[in-house]
Amino acid sequence: MTKTTHKFFILSILIPFFTFGQIDKKATKETKALYKNLKKISKSKILFGHQHATEYGHGWMGDTDRSDVKSVTGSHPAVIGIDFSGLSGRPKEAIEKTKETLRKNVVDTYERGGVTTVAWHFSNPASKGGFYWRDSISAPAISLIKVGGSHHQQYKEILQTLGDFAHSVKAKDGKLAPMLFRPFHEFDGGWFWWGKPHCSREDFMEVWQFTVSYLRDSLNVHNFIYTFSPDNKFASEEEFLERYPGDDWVDMVGMDNYGDFGRDGKYNLESGIKKLKIVSDYAIKANKLAAFTETGLESIPNLTWWTESLLKALKAEKMRLSYVLVWRNDRNSKTHFYAPYPDQVSVPDFIKFYNDPYTLFEKDLKRIYHRKFLGFL
Repeated sequence: MTKTTHKFFILSILIPFFTFGQIDKKATKETKALYKNLKKISKSKILFGHQHATEYGHGWMGDTDRSDVKSVTGSHPAVIGIDFSGLSGRPKEAIEKTKETLRKNVVDTYERGGVTTVAWHFSNPASKGGFYWRDSISAPAISLIKVGGSHHQQYKEILQTLGDFAHSVKAKDGKLAPMLFRPFHEFDGGWFWWGKPHCSREDFMEVWQFTVSYLRDSLNVHNFIYTFSPDNKFASEEEFLERYPGDDWVDMVGMDNYGDFGRDGKYNLESGIKKLKIVSDYAIKANKLAAFTETGLESIPNLTWWTESLLKALKAEKMRLSYVLVWRNDRNSKTHFYAPYPDQVSVPDFIKFYNDPYTLFEKDLKRIYHRKFLGFL
């Protein structure tokens, strides 16, 4: 091998590590540290998350420093899910009120040392029907909000609102709280207006790329980690990546999967594990983060679901997953909840899940936003 050939051989090995990884080279120090530390954690542990955990829970809403998970274990979840659903398609006053509520939530989570992940149940900007696809009501808006589309300017204004919010989450230390931003989730299904039956692959990828570029490069949002998460309608890496916008546009890959984990009484853990491994393997190959972005068993009637279904799947195949998040606990419904509350039947098993060395909750984290991460307690 000549000296020149050797040089290009070395470069061919190193280029992927320079090209892939975190996509915002101007990300804040805290965001870069979070990205790095989530990758480190995923090698041996996993963060537990719960959607809307501190906003409301089973039979309550708006209480200070409360979550159903904390009421059961003494600790909030390590990952708190919020939603940008209220930041468009509503009167300006309502949007401003929502922004302030969310801002406090994000800052409080950051200051406690937890992590915020953001879903976006985005109301259709081109028609009525909300974020769900409604036959004869919903417009196929992905093609309309892309560059050159009839609603592109409106979409830019919506992204401006998101950008303003991202710049507002400043904590007492003067730093902006990082967020894991997960737009257009479950896009491989048809229940949302951005779903696969309602837009072309090319338009979906173009809108994703524009969204990241506009927030990052035009609006100077540098505290987002961008997460790509289909539902579970894939059985191979090729199917998983069918609408993937490219490694230059994604920080974290994930999957939402309720169907293999007990929905309607149906379990297929082998399939669920296979899909999680596809996600984890791709993240390792592309030098990305990976996560189990949504799952859960509504009402948790299975007394050992936490250890015999979820934990067993997470520990299989030596996967590298940064976090797992279960869905929300409705404050009014007696059946719509995904994390236990005091005296719920799965509490004893959830305590075992909590005490397992593999799972991390908020109390376990220490300096996750610092380059010199002190690990977990």
